[in-house]
Amino acid sequence: MVEKMNEEIVEAKALQVGDIVTAQVTKVEDKQVLVDAGYKTEGVIPISELANVHIEKASDVVQEGQTLELQVIKLEDDDLVLSKRAVDAERAWKELQGKFQTGEVFDVTVKDIVNGGLVVDLGVRGFIPASLVETHYVEDFTDYKGKTLDVKIVELEREKNRVILSHKAVVEEALETKKKEALHSLKAGEVLEGTVQRLTDFGAFVNVGGVDGLVHISQISHDRVEKASDVLSEGQAVKVKVLSVDPSTQRVSLSIKAAQPGPWENIANEVKVGDILEGKVKRLVSFGAFVEVLPSIEGLVHVSQIANRHVKNPSEVLEIGQIVKVKVLEVSPQNKRVSLSIKDASAEPEVQEDYSKYQPTTESSTFQLGDIIGEQLKKLRK
Repeated sequence: MVEKMNEEIVEAKALQVGDIVTAQVTKVEDKQVLVDAGYKTEGVIPISELANVHIEKASDVVQEGQTLELQVIKLEDDDLVLSKRAVDAERAWKELQGKFQTGEVFDVTVKDIVNGGLVVDLGVRGFIPASLVETHYVEDFTDYKGKTLDVKIVELEREKNRVILSHKAVVEEALETKKKEALHSLKAGEVLEGTVQRLTDFGAFVNVGGVDGLVHISQISHDRVEKASDVLSEGQAVKVKVLSVDPSTQRVSLSIKAAQPGPWENIANEVKVGDILEGKVKRLVSFGAFVEVLPSIEGLVHVSQIANRHVKNPSEVLEIGQIVKVKVLEVSPQNKRVSLSIKDASAEPEVQEDYSKYQPTTESSTFQLGDIIGEQLKKLRK
């Protein structure tokens, strides 16, 4: 019995501040944990020494019966105070240094949400600034508590106890990898489903398989488009045709209108010779007028077919935007040409030159005949 007590005293004297001991949890209270470290009295782990991040209660970190590796931080008057946080931190710094050097991606669980970002427990306190959480702006991080994120270390300074993590960098790297794969898989001429990502003054960027391609404003529709936002919206699903792919510059040119049937494809079924149609004057030229009879289908009314009278300049009788009736004279789908006539669609009779003023009236005819007979009688009497 005496020998056993002497051994315990020797062990107690041998234990010093800074030593690492193995202990078993005997009791978990709200603000502290009691452990058996083989010392003459139970050791205490204050809640502040359980983790490197804020915790509400000790049971969030340890459970009874659990074996822990701890560091002695206080030893006096039979009081043994231990730290789990110190051991975790020492181990963590070595692991984090390796991950930082290799750029390793690893999982973390968000423990707390603070002003400016997210806090995680890595054995030391890790911080994900709000700007490094996602590739897009996040207004409210409430739902992130308890969420697991893939991260990589972007800053590591042990002297300042500073560990900055980024989930955004992981997402961006994944997107870049996916983009490169997509660039090599895209082929000019193929038709794909895409999603409108951004609208600009010169067109729209559409995502196809992880890469954004430009649909120039001239390639949005067969109709004239003033602004992309007039016909498209962000998030809209569209069908596009790949026009060109340049992996070296990562540029992809797309066309929405090329993926749709052209207005001339079914023109022969929609417009036939002899049809009377209503159209809008779109352009005036010296030799006639172009009239839109169907969306993106313009036919030419030659100057000679504008009216039932001589027209020197189309602008004499027509103006842009005017609605007119036209008769279809010719349809040529292969040449994308339609010939029209306004005068043939009009009920107005053709204006004929009035020659009646040059013809003698009945009275004048009678008068002239009498004169001729009178002259002849005078000759006979002589």
